[in-house]
Amino acid sequence: MSSTDPLPGRRLLLSGGSVFDGSGSAPREADVVVADGRIAEVGTGLDGDDMVDVTGRTVLPGFTDCHVHVMISDIDIWRIQQTPFSLMFFEAARNLRLTLEAGITTVRDAAGADYGLKQAVETGLIPGPRLLNAISMLSQTGGHGDGHQISGTEAPLFRSHPGAPSGLVDGVDQARHRVRELVRARADWIKVAASGGVLSEDDLHHRQFRDDELTEIVAEAAAAGLDVMAHAHAAEGIKAAVRHGARSVEHGVYLDDEAIDLMLRHNTWLVPTLAAPLAVIARAEAQNAALPRGTAEKAREVAEVHAASFRRAVDAGVRIAMGTDAGVGTHGENLVELELMARAGMPPFEALRSATASAAELLRLDHEIGAVRPGLVADLVVLEGPLDDLCAVSDRVTTVLQAGRVVHRRAPATAAGAQ
Repeated sequence: MSSTDPLPGRRLLLSGGSVFDGSGSAPREADVVVADGRIAEVGTGLDGDDMVDVTGRTVLPGFTDCHVHVMISDIDIWRIQQTPFSLMFFEAARNLRLTLEAGITTVRDAAGADYGLKQAVETGLIPGPRLLNAISMLSQTGGHGDGHQISGTEAPLFRSHPGAPSGLVDGVDQARHRVRELVRARADWIKVAASGGVLSEDDLHHRQFRDDELTEIVAEAAAAGLDVMAHAHAAEGIKAAVRHGARSVEHGVYLDDEAIDLMLRHNTWLVPTLAAPLAVIARAEAQNAALPRGTAEKAREVAEVHAASFRRAVDAGVRIAMGTDAGVGTHGENLVELELMARAGMPPFEALRSATASAAELLRLDHEIGAVRPGLVADLVVLEGPLDDLCAVSDRVTTVLQAGRVVHRRAPATAAGAQ
């Protein structure tokens, strides 16, 4: 890991490469000039005070992962219960560094990370991508976020603490109170579990929360200027979340025609996390993790239909933003999601757009990031190899810039790309 702070007023030139601007169009030959943390110019024949030769490579916007959990490193429920509370924060620092080195310069943490972790990144105390946090996931009693076990013990994936209030909520009054607690804790997003999940002992196909509760959650979030992201596998959970104003549906495995039509009419985003069930299956087959009962079977059920459901959403024109559920899978391997999206039928440049311009639009950050355009923050990634091949993208990241600073650099993997 290395970091280079450019001197104020000096122009850093990325010279000789191709530029994927985030729009979904094919890359074009261009230089990029960075000054004072922002993109100053994009074009040919540009000059600068300092130069990075990117001949034969592609410059892209920094990638955005819209669904991660940096506070967990695996899903071994037994290991999690034996982990000292403070150790999770040190593991999170490692996870953030690995994510940044993979070319992910912005993440939305879907539960676990608190405001203190966000401040640690913002102040430069630890390296990591820009953090937008949901802090805690709102869940009904017995729902996806309830860690209560049949034995009577509590085994949550995420522990409540002063920076992360409990997400359990029942009824309209509690819903209003919990959202206000999360606003007080400095949440950037409000997350709600609108159906069962793979890593909980509830039913994947059952909707969770009633209409009045969802209405209150979304309304109270809106009053604080926040959007709602909805974990939802079940078709009825997806449709309820969309009807009540969730900005994004996470996972969206059991999409039916009505759900897709609703998402189109409400301009709802889908964050598919195709990598998540595959990661659960891999952990189950390796037999190196104590998983909640029924988890492996549910992951296999989801994996059988997930790609086809995603393809139907893509074909219908549903807006897609990349998310991985990293933490369920391995931090730093986030960009395997691009390969899975392409394999499921999304055109490669559209998959790349889902992780750049589209992700920035979902997060309402498209005025700052997500494209290679003058005036935007210089979060940039240099990638070797052709962009129409999305295999092993993480292994092809050679340089990562964050706000104009080179925060990671490694030698190209191929001799042809060597400097």
